[in-house]
Amino acid sequence: MFAKHSTDFLVLGSGIAGLYFALLASELGSVTVLTKKQRAESNTNYAQGGISAAIGPDDSPESHREDTIQAGAGLCHRDAVELIVHRAPHVIKTLLNIGVEFTRRGTVLDLGREGGHSHHRIVHARDTTGAAIERALLDALSQRPSVRIVEHAIAVELMTEHHLCYQPTNVPTCFGVYALTASGIVEQFFARATVLATGGCGQVYAHTTNPTIATGDGIAMAYRAGAAIANMEFIQFHPTALYESDRTGPAFLISEAVRGVGAILRNSAGERFMPRYDERAELAPRDIVARAIDNELKTRGDRFVWLDVRHLDKASFRERFPTIVAVCAERGIHLPHDMIPVVPAAHYCCGGVQTDLDARTTIRRLYACGEVACTGVHGANRLASNSLLEGVVFAERAFASISSDPPPHIGAEFDNIPPWDDSSTQNAEEWILLSHDRQELQTIMWDYVGIVRSELRLQRALRRIELLREEIEDFYRRTRLTADLIELRNLVTVAWLIVRSAMHRKESRGLHTMSDYPYTDDDRWRCDTVIMSDRIECHSLP
Repeated sequence: MFAKHSTDFLVLGSGIAGLYFALLASELGSVTVLTKKQRAESNTNYAQGGISAAIGPDDSPESHREDTIQAGAGLCHRDAVELIVHRAPHVIKTLLNIGVEFTRRGTVLDLGREGGHSHHRIVHARDTTGAAIERALLDALSQRPSVRIVEHAIAVELMTEHHLCYQPTNVPTCFGVYALTASGIVEQFFARATVLATGGCGQVYAHTTNPTIATGDGIAMAYRAGAAIANMEFIQFHPTALYESDRTGPAFLISEAVRGVGAILRNSAGERFMPRYDERAELAPRDIVARAIDNELKTRGDRFVWLDVRHLDKASFRERFPTIVAVCAERGIHLPHDMIPVVPAAHYCCGGVQTDLDARTTIRRLYACGEVACTGVHGANRLASNSLLEGVVFAERAFASISSDPPPHIGAEFDNIPPWDDSSTQNAEEWILLSHDRQELQTIMWDYVGIVRSELRLQRALRRIELLREEIEDFYRRTRLTADLIELRNLVTVAWLIVRSAMHRKESRGLHTMSDYPYTDDDRWRCDTVIMSDRIECHSLP
């Protein structure tokens, strides 16, 4: 039995970008939010640090802009950066009005500082900022009867003009999605406008701070539908994930803000090493700190470095970082009396589905905001705590664009896009073989497409990934769908996009470090890497 649903606005994902858009759009019409786990499970919920805004007495949007552009290593789109830094104070006021309980010092917001920022401008809710924002947004949405949140529903494919029974138009257009729901059936969700807010793809790597849901679904679906995908070579590795030799699942993040309050990185000999790599030491941008740690580990043969917090005020540290203190205590690390063993881990994708300043993709009636999108804000390296801000601002832009130019209602498409054909039968023996592919893919990406890359490593990775991609696609077409298979197919697609993009860019810039090409080449490579279908091109910056 097949089910069809129709809504004005369809949102894929329940992080800050998707929920904020849903809250705005609920004033215009009906909104359906699809989330593949529980409604509060998202990268947003794990964001510790905060949201950046130039609201301090000695700060300015111009300073915030320059810090963002410097971190972005020459690839930021200035117009997109200008947009978010000037909207940031308004965003903070809006979130306060919604009910987000940011940490205060007396009557004023407590402003932290993180790597790459020249001022204290990180608005936070202690060390659980993302969870506080998510909770407030969900509370606000619960009071909006026009919003329906569907849990345990994973999108399979975007429905486009290619699915129409009659002759398709030449204009790429999205009419909604096919989604596998908790019923075990692939259902159709039609919408006037579809918003991708599916988050990142950290699970493509063996070591990541991302939750298990971060499998690049929106990027992979958009690519298969023909959308432009940009700058996938720029994967940010967070410098300080908690090292655990027996860890299973996502690595626990030790927030950038810990270094912001004065923590020091030391190698196994007890030496503070960051001043040798950058004059900003521990407050250098994440790409510099991650590469420095990676170099220390490789040259010394160590498994981790130490984050030293022993010199910090004990009462203040416990008040500012209660979650980090509690999690470390569970593992026998008593802060701030002990040092914390840390290693880099895949954390954030600076590329994604290419959008304009109104969050529009290259497919009509399809929008993208949050980590799934490449808006031009982050360039070759994201400045700390700009991600939550970007998600809110571009959710606003998507809403403003839709409000000013409302898309047409679903018409003939509702009856002329056929239901999903899920008549295949599963071969259990083959599924056992395929079940190992996710781990194999993650290991390939970690070993060959990590913090430092080379042409030889990338070529090896591409050969192995293309074989996996072929096997997974063949199995996908011959078996009944499961969420694990959908995610695996998306992961191998995203891995292929990352490797292709990395092979194309023959320089080192920001998060992309090539041992064969150790220097930045502005004459040839100050451009966006864009993949559409099987074409890969460099596009000049706006």
